[in-house]
Amino acid sequence: MDLNTLWFILIVVLYTGFCLLEGFDFGVGILLPFLGRDQDPARQDLKRRVIINTIGPHWDGNEVWLLTAGGATFAAFPNWYATLFSGFYLAFFLLLLALIARGVAFEFRSKDPSPRWRSAWDWCIFLGSAVPALLIGVLFGNLARGLPIDASMTYVGGFLGLLNPYSLLAGLASLGVFTLYGAVFLSLKTSGELQEKASRLAVRLWLPAGAIMLVMLVATYFSTDILVHLGVNPGIIPISGMVTMLLSLFFLRSNRTGWAFAMLAVTIATTITTLFLIMYPRVMISTLNPGWSLTIYNAASSPYTLTVMTIVALFFVPIVLAYQAWTYWVFRKRIESKPETLTY
Repeated sequence: MDLNTLWFILIVVLYTGFCLLEGFDFGVGILLPFLGRDQDPARQDLKRRVIINTIGPHWDGNEVWLLTAGGATFAAFPNWYATLFSGFYLAFFLLLLALIARGVAFEFRSKDPSPRWRSAWDWCIFLGSAVPALLIGVLFGNLARGLPIDASMTYVGGFLGLLNPYSLLAGLASLGVFTLYGAVFLSLKTSGELQEKASRLAVRLWLPAGAIMLVMLVATYFSTDILVHLGVNPGIIPISGMVTMLLSLFFLRSNRTGWAFAMLAVTIATTITTLFLIMYPRVMISTLNPGWSLTIYNAASSPYTLTVMTIVALFFVPIVLAYQAWTYWVFRKRIESKPETLTY
């Protein structure tokens, strides 16, 4: 395996890690105004504080995976970074605004006890979670489908060109699965009435999320060039993703929430892996001319740069992974509905 392939794999791992960790994070934010609804303003505020506290120790750390993926792309494949971020400029701008609004909302929500103040920030958390969840799917959908890229590695389409049927379907799939993922996470991290509501909602959310995933799987064979140009045959990986999706429903109905959460994580990981396997060794597919596609070779940095990056990564990546695993272990307990223990 050469360094170009190694860094392609590492970047895929970073994007997968972001979706696995930030996916339930987004799902919790999307469900906040709905699962936390109550006729009594005091009870509603307590429920919403419990919901936010389930992701309070993790949301900012989870976002680092996206920043690291972007930084690794810039360092290892600068031409990929340049084409991607210029072509998706407006989409990434909207993504950044949503993430900023979400982060500000987490910090500002508790600064005033007014119900209207807190409700406004709660809806900012909702939008700051729903918009990225949708745009992440649109991004991956466009990468798998291909984009109008010319001989100079420049994206020549507009913003509306990114909103094609397949990419929008991928966006709805990510939105649906992340919302379901968030509901399962809440049923793991809360107790009492809130846990029961989250568990029931997860079962109801499974059907639309599963249906969209199935439609996207079928559409992939017609909207991408998988039938004429297959980078690496994904084999049973996409099928295994649908199997684990089905198993998640079985475990939800059996009240084995931990296993349901694990099955959804596998579904997300296999879906992203399949999309990148279809692309390999390409990193951005040109729909104008296959020869104009960006690959792990014509978009890469020099061998010396990749070598230095590999040495640094071998030292720091295990440390980062160990630290993040430790934080999840420390905050592994369920959140109780005790106002004195709630931060947000």
